[in-house]
This record gives sequence, structure tokens and C-alpha cells, in this order.
Amino acid sequence: MKFGKIRVGSRDSKLAVIQSELVMEIIQRAHPELELELITMKTTGDLILDRSLDKIGGKGLFVKELDQALRDGRIDFAVHSLKDMPMETPEDLPLLAFSKREDPRDALVLPKESVAVEGKPIGSSSARRNLQLQKLYPERTVSGVRGNVLTRLAKLDRGDYSALILASAGLRRLDLENRISRVFEPWEMIPAAGQGIMVVQGRAGEDYSYLSCVNDRNAELEALAERAFVRVLDGGCSSPIAAYAKVEGENIRLTGLYYMEEENRYVTGEISGRSTDGEQLGSALATRLKSEV
Repeated sequence: MKFGKIRVGSRDSKLAVIQSELVMEIIQRAHPELELELITMKTTGDLILDRSLDKIGGKGLFVKELDQALRDGRIDFAVHSLKDMPMETPEDLPLLAFSKREDPRDALVLPKESVAVEGKPIGSSSARRNLQLQKLYPERTVSGVRGNVLTRLAKLDRGDYSALILASAGLRRLDLENRISRVFEPWEMIPAAGQGIMVVQGRAGEDYSYLSCVNDRNAELEALAERAFVRVLDGGCSSPIAAYAKVEGENIRLTGLYYMEEENRYVTGEISGRSTDGEQLGSALATRLKSEV
């Protein structure tokens, strides 16, 4: 098998680049004979920062440009944060490998000590977090915050917010673990589907055998279960739907959250079974929670 230079596509944020480089390092260690080149680009989701994602098109805005680059042959595969991926995957651009999962939990981040933030809201980027924050901190107000992790931290440290809720995985990969004040256990705040997992996307019908070194089977099983749950509930970026699966030996346990907008309330539930049945379990849990409305 012979490959020429392999072009790796990534968003151009610092976190996205770090994540792509982590995947490239895994491939390089397993296949030192391969030549890899990183190609970065801005996505529509990175450029529009004055409106929430549900107002401008949802999660697809973080992948549209990379999808087009794949179809045009300008890159050979793309690396994404799985939680940023739409739940429906195009047939011609399959998901090829799921990385070993980093900490999937959400984290509370406080401003630097000298910053005056009395009366300022908690900054949160998702309806899923906002909904669960209302239960954890009913006396606090929550306000939207856009931008990459470093942009959000800059807004926090200049006093725009009293705290931020961010993914632990991103902070750890940016070597900013010291900014984490506390983490929310999944039973306190159910994570987003795919949080902490990096995914590789490529073109259908091509030889990607060199990516087997990237794929973590447990992460793949957890991702499939979580995404099936959200997909049945038609949960896009703006939907306050949460799903967290954990492989435990031969079994998998899935926790999900479903929000009923008309009644302004949500239900949570759990299901477990064989890990290889994750997608069916995700669909079954989603159907069950919908029936509880």
C-alpha cells in the first residue's frame, strides 16, 4: 500500500489545531513512513460570533467548509470535535475513527481573582448547559457567550461574566486544566453527545486503513449510542438534549435528557445493555423519554 502526502483538514482555532496534531501524532507513531500536512481553514461558525448558532444554521456551520474541501480533494481527511458534528452524516463523507475519550465532563471556570464580577451572569454557550444550570444555580442568571475557548476566557477575565461553563476536554488539551474550578459529574450536568471525543471524517470508498491506530473501540461505541439518542429526538445544536454513555466491560450505560419546549420541563432517563447494541439502546431510550411527555 502506498500513499502520497496526506493532507489533514482542521478549523484554524488553537484547540482545533492541537486536536488535529494529536491525531497526526498517533498516525505518525504507527506509520512513520507517511507524510502528513496540516491544512487549516476558518468555518462559517468561527466567523459569525454575534448570534447564537441556532439563529445562523446550527452545528453544520463548523464543518461546511471542511466538507467542501473533502469533496473537492483539497484535503484527505478532517479532524473534528465530535460534539460539533451534525447528527446526520453525509453518505459520501463517513466518520472513520473515534479517538480515545478525554474527560467528557463540563467544567466551571472562574475569572482571575482581581476581576470584579459582582452581578455578572454565568457565560454558557449551549441550551443544554443553560437548562441544567437553572437547576444547579437557580439564583444566578445565564448569558450566551460565543467564540473559541481562548476568546471566551478573555471575556471572562475582563469582567464580562462571573464564570464560564466549558468542556473539560478542551481546557485539558489547551493545557489550561489549572483554570478549572470544579467539574460537574454527569449526574449533575449530563454532557453533550460526543463531548471529549475527536472524530476523523473522510471520503467514502477510499483506503483509510492507516487510521485504525486512531480508533478507540469504547469511544466509538459510546459515540454511536449517544448520537442515536439525539438523532431520534432530532436534536441539533440549539436543542437542550444531552446524552452520555459509558462502556462498562461488555455492557454500556446511557443517560439521556430530553426537553419538552411546550411545557418548559425536561426528563432524564437511563438504559443499559450490551455495548454492541448501543445504537438500538440510544433509540429505545429516546423513544421512552418522548413517551413520558
